[in-house]
Amino acid sequence: MSRILSYREALGEGIRQEMEADERVFMLGEDIAVYGGAYKVSRGLLELFGERRIIDAPMSEALIVGAGVGAALIGLRPIVEVMYIDFSTLASDQIINQAAKFHFMTGGNVNVPLVIRTQQGTGRSAAAQHSQSLESWYAHIPGLKVLMPATPYDAKGLIKAAVKDENPVMVIEHKGLYTLKGEVPEEDYTVEIGKADIKREGTDLTILTYSKMLHYCLKAAEDVEERQGLSVEVLDLRSLRPLDDAAIKTSLEKTRNVLIVTESNKTAGMSAELFAKSYELVPDLKHVVRLAGKDTIMACSPKLEEFSVPSIDEIKEALTAMAA
Repeated sequence: MSRILSYREALGEGIRQEMEADERVFMLGEDIAVYGGAYKVSRGLLELFGERRIIDAPMSEALIVGAGVGAALIGLRPIVEVMYIDFSTLASDQIINQAAKFHFMTGGNVNVPLVIRTQQGTGRSAAAQHSQSLESWYAHIPGLKVLMPATPYDAKGLIKAAVKDENPVMVIEHKGLYTLKGEVPEEDYTVEIGKADIKREGTDLTILTYSKMLHYCLKAAEDVEERQGLSVEVLDLRSLRPLDDAAIKTSLEKTRNVLIVTESNKTAGMSAELFAKSYELVPDLKHVVRLAGKDTIMACSPKLEEFSVPSIDEIKEALTAMAA
């Protein structure tokens, strides 16, 4: 049975179900217990599972992730929360040199079933140190899976898949999506890691996107079809590492035109990887266009923040230009 849940409620339900199913699962992070998390994803879990499984940590990202790695190595299944991806930099050694490497360095004999939850993005005037989009940093790292759910359904399914995975998964949420509502089944289900999803079918152009930009792209695609008759396919990548090469190739072979839309900065960001990937998969494409965040430090001003990332109007303009 499906109900309407918010993105945050869907995440919380997925975590609760995994904790009920496996007593090895626990949570560790800043303000996740009594306060329920900065964005209230873990609200109510302390009352259900107690302070031995919902653990408030000191303000030290290195400690949080390092403790998670250690717990995973001895057979537990930790979900650690880094409140903002900006401060994941303080745990970069634990994420990149420890969690992502142990399985390989032990010849596959040791697993690290660790989930690192964090969030990023614009929309709340959180300014320079709390609004960065750093997903491309982590998608660059072998041994680390990187997921970016854009809907409540996918948020629940992917967090559950991440907890079940035998090696480290980073789930990057978006601070602008926590109140987004959608249909979410009550029963147990997972969304397969590494599988993109066609959120809108089309035949003329393909948009490759993920996270909050998905919703901008869906609105833009609807508008250009109504006004110009353009049929736009929107592919929600959901997983940045691994990417779903097969789904990308199938869509691009159909439309031969691709617009890549990301919130992260244009230079050396995911849009560059997707640009290269598109040509590698389908060399005879007609158009490959990138629309990404501007190469700037994020301002606190709502107007400047809005200016720094792609808008619905900019997406529509790009689609129109490609079809001309």
